[in-house]
Amino acid sequence: MSRLLSRLSPAIVAVTLAACAALACAGQAAAQSAVPAAAKSDPRSVIAHHLDVPAEAVRKTVLPGIYEVARGGEVLYVSADGRYALSGELYETGSGRNLTERRRTEARVAALRNVPDSDAIVYTPKAQPRYTVTVFTDVDCPYCRKLHSEIAEYVKLGVRIRYLSFPRTGPDTESWRKAEAVWCAADRRDALTRATAGGEVAATTACADNPVKRSYELGEELGVRGTPAIFTERGEYLPSYYAPDRLIQRLKELDAAAGHGG
Repeated sequence: MSRLLSRLSPAIVAVTLAACAALACAGQAAAQSAVPAAAKSDPRSVIAHHLDVPAEAVRKTVLPGIYEVARGGEVLYVSADGRYALSGELYETGSGRNLTERRRTEARVAALRNVPDSDAIVYTPKAQPRYTVTVFTDVDCPYCRKLHSEIAEYVKLGVRIRYLSFPRTGPDTESWRKAEAVWCAADRRDALTRATAGGEVAATTACADNPVKRSYELGEELGVRGTPAIFTERGEYLPSYYAPDRLIQRLKELDAAAGHGG
């Protein structure tokens, strides 16, 4: 179940994808949690209350009476009274456009823009970058290690890389502790290079403002399924390793598809 669906009131029961196309069905209205009287006239406020999200995360859709809620990489469609929710892809039949994916990428962009460089490990070309990508990495992931071993080539080709931490094994594991050691190091770049090369990074007392948990939770919200997970500035998700020249080629292709020059 998605994190958004998990926020539904206890009266709403998630039905299996095979049985109900990922539909979440509401119970009796009387069993729903009370909505503040002042919010009842505004569907966005009603939906925000049921899902425990900000009202600005709720938008009207092209479908009458249906609203969308986007958080990170998740999009959920909800009835105006907040009683019914549907998880799935919404297409425009005439053009074939995937409206859900368009909204999903918008939400990813907003989420990634809120991440300060102080939470990241950043490698920037000396000249103006051609591209900027955000990479969720795990120091124990073989392809993350391969990507980092080629970091100089990515930068040489004009790619600015912002690393965020995503230990795939989750909290309280060896990979998580290694990530904390890297992100708490006085020289994060050096620590990351040593860790991804299989070297030891001395454990330190957890940083006063340790970003590993924040980055991991953001990755989950964005739908990261493995590492390295690469996100473009437009919010496109590249869920795998790309060699430097192949990454440039893929970014050019995405530019062309979005109507931009390469």
